[in-house]
Amino acid sequence: MFSHVMLGANDIEESKEFYDQILPVLGARPGKLSLNHDGHIRYVYFVNNKNSFIISQPINNEKASHGNGATIGFNASSTDMVDGWYQAGKNAGGTDPELCDPPGIREGGGVQLYLAYLSDPSGNKICAMYRIPRQID
Repeated sequence: MFSHVMLGANDIEESKEFYDQILPVLGARPGKLSLNHDGHIRYVYFVNNKNSFIISQPINNEKASHGNGATIGFNASSTDMVDGWYQAGKNAGGTDPELCDPPGIREGGGVQLYLAYLSDPSGNKICAMYRIPRQID
């Protein structure tokens, strides 16, 4: 459904370092820089399969801000991968978002999800999620 997701970053180098430590845990390659016409970093993009995640300084030169109520979720293929992503994020300076439970199982509508949440250096709320397979009797 989505071609890409882009988040604003106030310090593009700091954000690149942060995402370079957490996205490879999920199988993404390190971020690639894209420069604008005067040679400054315009954005950094990360690719995993056919998905793109991009961080960018706002083009209007105003401060980036996180969306209140917004979360960007990354797919994981196991609970261990979610835990590794979360630990890599904490090691890279990520913080626990306000009012979020620690990594673990959340249930609803007959579905179990294993989730972990972080805030990135610009305050964007991000999540890694593993869908726990249903047990068939």
